[in-house]
Amino acid sequence: MEKRKYRVPDMHCPNCKMVLEGLEDDLSGIQQIYASYHQQTLEIEFDERLVSEARILQAAKDLGYPLAPA
Repeated sequence: MEKRKYRVPDMHCPNCKMVLEGLEDDLSGIQQIYASYHQQTLEIEFDERLVSEARILQAAKDLGYPLAPA
């Protein structure tokens, strides 16, 4: 299991939070996800055997939220 924290400069409202937390439903392998639009951060716990970090980063970018290491 891997845990990562990212900065999300483009996240600014509750809707952004919901969209990003929806990645859990879209990508198998994400065990837990928490977004904070106040802090502009995203914390993800995932099983690297089921989903790669690169896939998560690309999925967030496709939604319009490029992630940067926190």
